[in-house]
Amino acid sequence: MVTRVPPPSAQPRSRLRTLLASGAAALALAAGSIVPGMPLGAAPQQAQAADNGKTTLTVAVAQSVDSLSPFLAQRLMSTSVHRLMYDFLTNYDAKDNHTIPGLATKWEPSADKLTWTYTIRSNSKWSDGQQATAEDAAWTFNKMMTDEGAATANGSFVANFRKVTAPSPDKLVIELKEPQATMAALDVPIVPKHVWEKVGDFSKFNNDTKFPIVGNGPFILTDYKVDQYVKLKANKNFWRGAPKFDELVFKTYKDQDAAVAALRKGEVSFVAGAPALTPAQAASLKGDKNIKVNEGPGRRFFALATNPGAQTKDGKKFGNGNKALLDQKVRQALFLSVDRKTIIDKVFQGHAVEGQGYIPPRYGDYFWQPSDSQTLAYDPARAAKLLDQAGYKLKGDQRVGKDGKPLDLRILCHATDPNDKAIGKYLKEWWGKLGIGLKVDCLDDVSVPWYAGEYDLAFDGWSVNPDPDFVLGIHTCSALPAKAKESAATDNFICDKTYDELYKKQLAEYDPVKRADTVKQMESWLYDSGYMNIIAYPNAVEAYRTDQIKSITTMPEAAGNIYGQDGYWSWWSAVPTADGKSGSVSDSGGDSTGVVIGIVVAVVVLAGGGFLITRRRRTTAEDRE
Repeated sequence: MVTRVPPPSAQPRSRLRTLLASGAAALALAAGSIVPGMPLGAAPQQAQAADNGKTTLTVAVAQSVDSLSPFLAQRLMSTSVHRLMYDFLTNYDAKDNHTIPGLATKWEPSADKLTWTYTIRSNSKWSDGQQATAEDAAWTFNKMMTDEGAATANGSFVANFRKVTAPSPDKLVIELKEPQATMAALDVPIVPKHVWEKVGDFSKFNNDTKFPIVGNGPFILTDYKVDQYVKLKANKNFWRGAPKFDELVFKTYKDQDAAVAALRKGEVSFVAGAPALTPAQAASLKGDKNIKVNEGPGRRFFALATNPGAQTKDGKKFGNGNKALLDQKVRQALFLSVDRKTIIDKVFQGHAVEGQGYIPPRYGDYFWQPSDSQTLAYDPARAAKLLDQAGYKLKGDQRVGKDGKPLDLRILCHATDPNDKAIGKYLKEWWGKLGIGLKVDCLDDVSVPWYAGEYDLAFDGWSVNPDPDFVLGIHTCSALPAKAKESAATDNFICDKTYDELYKKQLAEYDPVKRADTVKQMESWLYDSGYMNIIAYPNAVEAYRTDQIKSITTMPEAAGNIYGQDGYWSWWSAVPTADGKSGSVSDSGGDSTGVVIGIVVAVVVLAGGGFLITRRRRTTAEDRE
């Protein structure tokens, strides 16, 4: 799953690593089979319970849940919760992101690699006591293959599936139409068939009508209030071992300063930011007693996305995007008039790396950089020439098209993200000097105009998974909506035959080096097109209370992030302090939210601007997961 910031994001799913999970999987494929190694090492020792015998970890978040249905959810907040609720066939190791067992203990391809057999573990049970079997996995995939609503979030993973069966409780067999390199990186939550087969319309069911929700992950979701909180309790029967905190609460704060204040008061244990703490907030917390600021390489990018003309899969046009953006010269001119270095220095204040290719440098195998002759660096003079060539001449202090209309643009901005607002001011200044007008529309929920195609540009961003397939797939023609204004997997309506052919080529390539080369060709195409201007790769900047949490796992473990991981390691591994206090969340979502068990983790802090080791939602500044 990939996760994103603005658009109907995503889930998101290419992720970070030094050696991508997909690369490791592909290497194993070449050997003929993949039998993952042992699970992660022993869990931290059990922490002492608080006075009332209950320990609670409260996490302050800026992003709301878009859906509790894993078939619909695209925001990072939602997909992160689903990783806690449901097991996936495979997982990613916290140390280096290589593929390890999840619900499946091993997986083997046939000689032609068109048939994959997964062995399903026998020690996983649903929280209602029933055994989790291969039939649950087969049903999950078959529902996505046959129901358009169920394919909303993760349909790209099963588009190449020919047939999925469960010949026995511990055997899952997937037959492919063509080779598929992501078979060890199917980031799809497996749901209990006996619960979900009762659902009628998958396009409308949000999985929020009956609690607790049946799952088999490390936590069980017990309560939820829209835009207020998500409450989960530890699954004592989780096969990998029970979490050390009895309860995990994600509390929504629309005001990030209020979230930081709550951390100082001990009302929350952790602050994730929106999606990261601002430099000023991080600096203000660094001297506070019992508070630790963690900064690690981010797995997301921050970008400007242009509307290339909203359309449905059958080519029906809709929306009101400015037709000037259909011209590549205009898009590249906008690209050339954005000073990324100033944004890194002034807005991110060094807590980010300057953007280049579509995949963050955290994922070294897939990281791409433009050549010197290809680079679209800050060059207002060159931008002006391109605008002239495109027919938008200066008339006074305004660019005017051949139709006599001024070149005025709109950009969607997340009201909860201070970076959007700050960068919006710079864009108005830079583009204004070229004669381009800009209106910055900051909204609490940008998804409505985004899905409707009623925008010109938008601040965009995605959390990238170790395997890049998902985040690349959101720009294919097949990701377009079936009907106008419907939610879909598409990021911003890109549809191009050349790009689609490259996408199919990388998906079918098992050789990791050859696949990485094709992925880089796709990144080069996206860069030249001007559709996606990757401005920065922000660091993950977050904070927690060391008097409430004794230890917690970052990902990667050496110097990584805590919130929004490619797995459940942080919250599953977190150990409460012996004298930590516990609290609760009231139904009103008031400030009584659990004062909980704080954080004392020896994390390596990665200095801002340091080397990054690199599905999906849109309503706030966080990207799809």
